[in-house]
Order: sequence, then C-alpha cells, then structure tokens
Amino acid sequence: MLKRRYLLPSITAAALLLAATAGGALSGGFGATAVAATNGTLAATAGCGKAPTLTNGTRTLQSSGQSRTYNLRIPDGYDRNHPYRLIFGFHWLNGSANNVTSAGYYGLQPLSNNSTIFVAPQGLNAGWANTNGRDLTLFDDISRQIESDLCVDTTQRFALGWSYGGAMSYAVACARPTVIRAVTVLSGANLSGCNGGTQPVAYFGIHGTFDSVLNISQGRQLRDTFVRNNGCTAQSPREPSRGSLTHITTAYAGCRAGYPVQWAAFDGDHTPSPVDGSGSPNDSRTWTSGEIWRFFSQFESTTPPTTPPPTTPPPTTPPPTTPPPTGEPGTCAATYRAVNSWPGGFQGEVTVANPTATTLNGWTVGLTLAGGQAISSLWSGTNTGTTGSVTVRNAAYNGTLGANASTTFGFTATGDGATPPSNVTCTSP
Repeated sequence: MLKRRYLLPSITAAALLLAATAGGALSGGFGATAVAATNGTLAATAGCGKAPTLTNGTRTLQSSGQSRTYNLRIPDGYDRNHPYRLIFGFHWLNGSANNVTSAGYYGLQPLSNNSTIFVAPQGLNAGWANTNGRDLTLFDDISRQIESDLCVDTTQRFALGWSYGGAMSYAVACARPTVIRAVTVLSGANLSGCNGGTQPVAYFGIHGTFDSVLNISQGRQLRDTFVRNNGCTAQSPREPSRGSLTHITTAYAGCRAGYPVQWAAFDGDHTPSPVDGSGSPNDSRTWTSGEIWRFFSQFESTTPPTTPPPTTPPPTTPPPTTPPPTGEPGTCAATYRAVNSWPGGFQGEVTVANPTATTLNGWTVGLTLAGGQAISSLWSGTNTGTTGSVTVRNAAYNGTLGANASTTFGFTATGDGATPPSNVTCTSP
C-alpha cells in the first residue's frame, strides 16, 4: 500500500488557522427520504434495480457552484438488487483522493469482500476547511449522485479519515447524524466545524499519546462529544505508557443501544498506521484497519432504534472498579468463531456462556493459537500472552453472567486464520 507522508509543518499551520476559522456547516442533509430511512428499517435507494451508469474511477460533479471530484470503487460482481454498505474515506492535508484509493481506503477495501461501495472525495486546496459548509454539501451531493444510480443500504453509511480527514469525518457526524451510521476519526481535531453535534452517532476515535501535530487532548474532546450524545458512562480510559509500543482500545459502557463509543490510544506520534511493537508506521501491518472494520461491520444486521434520542443522558451504572469476587470453580463454556480474515491477519470472537441455573462471578478462557499467529489487539477482556497458550480474563464490566446468559470478547491477530485456536476452555471464577 502507499505509504502516507506526514506533512507536520503544514498540518500544524492548518490547525492554528482553522482553530479560529473552522468552517460553518450547513444544517440538514441530502433529502428527507434519507433521514427517514436511517430511523427505521432498510430502505432501497433509487439506484436499486437500475443498470448503473457510474463506473470505477474519478467522477466529476457540480457542488456549491464548483467542479468537484471523487474516486469511486464499486464492488466486483455488483448486484443491482443488493443494497451495499457505503463508506466515505477523507484524505489528510496535502493528501488526495488518489492517496486514499491507493491505500485501500485506509485498509478497509481489502477486508470488505466486495460488500461495500467506497468513495474518496477530493478536498479543495487538498484540505477540508468546509468554508460555509461547502464540504458537507459535497458529501450530500456525492451521496445523492451515488444513491440515485447504485443500490445502497441507507442504514449503512459510514465515514472515516486521518488528521484533516478525521476532522471532516467528525463534521459529518455532527451535522448528518440521521444520515451517517458511524464514523472513525484517526488523529483528528475540530478543524472542519461541528454544526449541531448534539445527536447520537456511533463513534470510534484513534489517537497517538504523544501526537506532535494534533495533541491527543483534541482527539479526546471529539470523543467526549459523542460520549455525551450517546449517553455513555463518562470515564478516563487507560492509555499506554511512553515506550510501550502498544495500544489500548476501550469500549465505553452504558451507551444508548446501537450507539457505541470506542477509543483507541496508541504509543506513537501523528500517524494513521501505528504498529504494535514498532516505532515505524506500516500500512500493511497496522492494527487500525482490522479494528475499524470490526467497528463498522458490527452494524451489518442492525438499524438505529426508532425512538428519538433522550434530551438528557439516561442514568447509568458505572462498571465495577474492583475485580469480580472469587469462589468455588463454576461451569462455563467458550466457543470460538472466525469473524473475518485478510492476507496476513484475521479477526476472531469467543462467546462465553453460563449454561447453569446459577450466577457466575468471573470467567477465564484458555486457548492455544496456531504457529505463526499472534494477537495484536483484544477487547472486552484482558489477555495474558499473545502467542501459543493464551488466557483471557473477563473485563470489569462483563464478568457476572446470570443463568443461561452469555457475553463475548474479540481480537485481531496476525498470521493465517485458516487454523482456528485449539484447546478452548472456560473456568469460573
């Protein structure tokens, strides 16, 4: 994949300039039909059933009185009657739509298995100032053109981007909450404006702990907007120490159903491609694409709730701060399933179930990874070891399982996922 250039001086200058002149986003969206569609069941776009006229490559359209362009990637074997996921990938400052395309839309296109239509818009002056809402209007106009010609699942629209592209993704989440299903912001800040910013949107923020261009505090501010909007329990997620060369991903508790918030902090600088165990970014080895794909693809069979968002966050009970109580060993069962795979890596999920009529307090899963496999990230549990024999203990918030209840934890790993983990066991506590 194309290695991204980290243009630190120019991005820093843009951050200083745009902090004072962030673009004013226009309210609304690209049509009442789209708004209604995301608040209910899947709705077919006008392009469903039609022979498409759009093709892969660079497309041109008029938006806000200017000629604008975007790159389009349609799935191989496109089926005009099948509604597809739609993902917008916004480029970084002094980057381009071609850069995003060459890098596989932040590594998601190789993972999509032809399930997704990808779009990479081109920013004016290679950025996303969003002056007078012009870039939000571009998002609307591109969406309208694509959906009138191609078959899109209106409950499956997503956006992501790094740096300035992350700022634009945040602006889309703020201004188009009934259109966009979820966003991922990599090393972003409030540079493109936030018109609205009071409604829930599923949100995943990723940021380096010693980002020298856009300080991690700016990324936390964006995250906390949707912690509030989504009714999540406020917390200060753990972040890795300097020199650890690791990342920590936290899924917030208490969020409104269907609107999760996730935060990943990594020991690194301003990059979209951190690698655990290395100080050198690498597009093909980074853990970010796998975690982003997992975050987006969890919505594959769900639609947002039909009830309006609450005017105040619902009361929540914070997760326990102490480990679950210990006691006599209980009975639990663990089942592994493969979720996804790609060249050089895979994603797995383990379901932990309590098949008894009594409550279990705490669980520990053991599994053995095949040779060449190594866990790169794990969520909803705490692992000991990353290769060979690995144990995973419950997180503080999912250790208590009532009668016949279950929970899950997941992970991404490097290596060939064709061989599933063996010796999968479960004990409690």
